Amino acid sequence: MSYQDIYHLWKADPESFWMQAAAAIDWHKQPGKALFDGNAPFFSWFDDGEVNTCWNAVDRHVRDGLGDQIAILHDSPVTNSKRSVTYNNLLDDVSRIAGALQARGITAGDRVIIYMPMIPE
Repeated sequence: MSYQDIYHLWKADPESFWMQAAAAIDWHKQPGKALFDGNAPFFSWFDDGEVNTCWNAVDRHVRDGLGDQIAILHDSPVTNSKRSVTYNNLLDDVSRIAGALQARGITAGDRVIIYMPMIPE
């Protein structure tokens, strides 16, 4: 499908186009509508849906058998180093961090700031 084909699909029916795009990820609660525009000029997307971004970025790729594929390719001109991280490695690292946060008493709804320098982690 060409760019022009995709553009025309979007232009003809934006709501259906974005709902079809939303079907490409896993949802805890499927959205019933793409764009909520009842409070213009403040808009929200998929407002009645519920999604786990980390699951969609990491876990589902491992579930689908892609765990050995590269999830992150870090190429640093500063340190002149390259490092690749697979989805399996990334899932292990994320799980360890989640466990460490949980061990410190962090629960859903808490706000946490984690300094993330320019490294793959």
